[in-house]
Amino acid sequence: MENKTSTQTFPPGEFIREELEARGWTQGDLAKIMNRQDSVISSIINGKRAISSQIASELASAFGTSAELWMNLETSYRLSQSHSEADDPVSKKAKLFAKAPIQDMIRRNWIQDSDDLDVLEREVCEFYGIRSIDEEPLALAHAAKKSTTYQEVTPAQKAWLYRAHKLANGVQAQKFSQKLFSKALGTLHNLLMNPEDVMHVAKVLAEGGVRFLIVESLPHTKIDGACFWLNEFSPVVVLTMRYDRLDNFWYVLMHECGHVRNGDGLEGEWMLDVNIIGDGATPFDERPEIEKQADVFATNFLVEPAKMDDFIARIRPMFSKRKIMGFAMRIGVHPAIVLGQLQYRREVDWSHSREMLVKVRDMATSAALTDGFGQVLSADM
Repeated sequence: MENKTSTQTFPPGEFIREELEARGWTQGDLAKIMNRQDSVISSIINGKRAISSQIASELASAFGTSAELWMNLETSYRLSQSHSEADDPVSKKAKLFAKAPIQDMIRRNWIQDSDDLDVLEREVCEFYGIRSIDEEPLALAHAAKKSTTYQEVTPAQKAWLYRAHKLANGVQAQKFSQKLFSKALGTLHNLLMNPEDVMHVAKVLAEGGVRFLIVESLPHTKIDGACFWLNEFSPVVVLTMRYDRLDNFWYVLMHECGHVRNGDGLEGEWMLDVNIIGDGATPFDERPEIEKQADVFATNFLVEPAKMDDFIARIRPMFSKRKIMGFAMRIGVHPAIVLGQLQYRREVDWSHSREMLVKVRDMATSAALTDGFGQVLSADM
């Protein structure tokens, strides 16, 4: 017999029989040679008893092989038996966890927890509106291929998108038109001075035909916002408020409004914006053209480029707090927005004048449909 491990899933006893036949030995002979009870040898050959390391050594001595050979045969057989189960719970659970961020979805009350794997799988299928875990959610058919994350959408990002899509159906808004939306943009511009005015954003956008909501991102997704359309008259803007800063709130909001204004996503694709703000954000030159246009719209909406250029040319590099606040007052925006523009242009460090960066998350979430940040919505929503 060759000293190698077999890839077959036959029990080791089959190979012992072959060795006995080749030598003209009986099971009793082998029991005598190994100084074992006949019943022990019979149980091993019939697969009822596992081969221990000691027995493997004795078989090796009897047949002139290695003990590793018999241990490998035993291990391979036992593993094949465990994986031959049609309903392998470990395999099923691994498949389920690869499909969706189960633990995070349970924590957010998007699905109900259960120790019964079949019930948990049913929860995930109902969340995505699919019949089998092997199916791809129809509402996300375009997300993985056409989203603007510049990379493949992760299971956690898909789950967030699907939750946002589901919640958006419950938000009321006027029938969208560019005329109504332009009027809403004008109103939004008048809200840039006072942090408290973020509470009016949801109402203003609804009057402009845009459904607005806030859905806290899942861990490690780095989602800042998204834009998609439920139909041609129902655009949706979703923010995560990943950073609790007034300037970030307005920048991401206007970036997504830029997508709406340009009709991005009308063909069914999702504008999923990941890592577009903050230190370490994707550089402007590395973004797709559709994202660059949304960036430009957001930047120009918040501060007129000519005025910003003039301010920078006159003040650089002495950007004191007093000068930033004075310029912000003259153009009618909060100083945090000017500071954010300076940081975006790399004119000042991200740590510059951080006391200006007012927190607005609590105010924003108090006036918009919100999922996360301590607010737990029903899984049915």
